[in-house]
Amino acid sequence: MLRQIQLKGMTMASSVYKITEIIGTSTRSWEDAAKRAVETAAASLRELRVAEVSELDMTVENGKVQTYRAKVKLSFKYEAPPTTAKPKKKATKKKATTKKKSRRR
Repeated sequence: MLRQIQLKGMTMASSVYKITEIIGTSTRSWEDAAKRAVETAAASLRELRVAEVSELDMTVENGKVQTYRAKVKLSFKYEAPPTTAKPKKKATKKKATTKKKSRRR
C-alpha cells in the first residue's frame, strides 16, 4: 500500500522523481522552443510530470535573431531498475593435500 502525502489539499502518492535539463530550439519563438523540447522528450520519457523553463536565450548572426533557445527542466517519475538477485556462491571446501613421503630404498 502506498503512503499518501497531503499537500495544500492535494493527495499524492509517495514517489521519487528525476529531474533532467534539456534545450529546445525554434526559429519562431521561445514558447515554440520550450514546447518542442517538452513534446520531443515526452516521446521517450514515461510519467513526465512537470516542465519548468529555467533559461531563455537566442543565437544572433549579423545582428539578427537566428534561433530562440529554451532551457527546460523536466520532472518525471523515477522507476528503479529491477533488481536481479545473484545466486550466492556455495562455499567450496578445499581438499586437504597431503604429500606422500618418498621412501628411499
